[in-house]
Amino acid sequence: MSLGEHLTELRNRLVISAITVLVFSVVGWFLFDWVFEALKRPFTLAAEQGLQADLNFRGVGTGLNVKLQMSAYVGLLLSSPMIMLQIWLFVMPGLHKNERRYAIGFFGFAIPLFFVGCLAGYWAVNQLVPVLLSFTPQADGVEQLISYDEYLSLLVKTMLAFGVAFVVPVVMVLLNFMGLVSGRAMLKAWRWIIFLSFAFTAVMVPTPEPITLIAMSAAIASLFFGAIVISMLHDRRRAKRSGDEDLDDDEASRIDDEVEKIDGPSRLDEPDEGGR
Repeated sequence: MSLGEHLTELRNRLVISAITVLVFSVVGWFLFDWVFEALKRPFTLAAEQGLQADLNFRGVGTGLNVKLQMSAYVGLLLSSPMIMLQIWLFVMPGLHKNERRYAIGFFGFAIPLFFVGCLAGYWAVNQLVPVLLSFTPQADGVEQLISYDEYLSLLVKTMLAFGVAFVVPVVMVLLNFMGLVSGRAMLKAWRWIIFLSFAFTAVMVPTPEPITLIAMSAAIASLFFGAIVISMLHDRRRAKRSGDEDLDDDEASRIDDEVEKIDGPSRLDEPDEGGR
């Protein structure tokens, strides 16, 4: 394909993705009430603990702005499989057979893990909001008003952070399969993996109980160690395959030497009638 044909193909893929996002954003508009109640759940849990906080829609057009933002987020979330499919269809013709296999494995594991990470981020916000509200003085004359658009931004960023954290191990495996980093090199950083898992969880989920911290940190660290195990197994299989090829080359050289001993030098090595 020429450059113009590539650009045309890219434009078609982008148009299909944009139409899909627009259609699912309309669906998100009608699901606003249900989504709003689900996202308000952290404040419901805080109220059950005796913590008072009210969501505030500042300005006349804030409600419309929030509804449009939430509809767009729902549209992006629901249309993400179609967007991934369009990316795959655009990239796939230029990949070799083994590269296609790696790409299918990457998307096959990365997409579900990303959604699981987003659910973990939503759960983390449910734990985070009551803890943060507990620092507000519960006294007469003190009222905490929380801007809903700021809370929505915090929720989206937290969910994205957990989604990316759950996808990073898949990226590590992909880099190993591409031969850029070995499993043994990853294993040397196991102390940093544990430390960063606990640090990330402690910042994102500041619960007062240690059980939640340990459980979430262990879940994130287990994904990284699972990636290390897969990478080390792949390195071992690659080394074994390389060793078998070396053995085959040695065997072929040994057979050639035996044949030469039996038959003598080949006719190509013998001088011709002119002594050449």
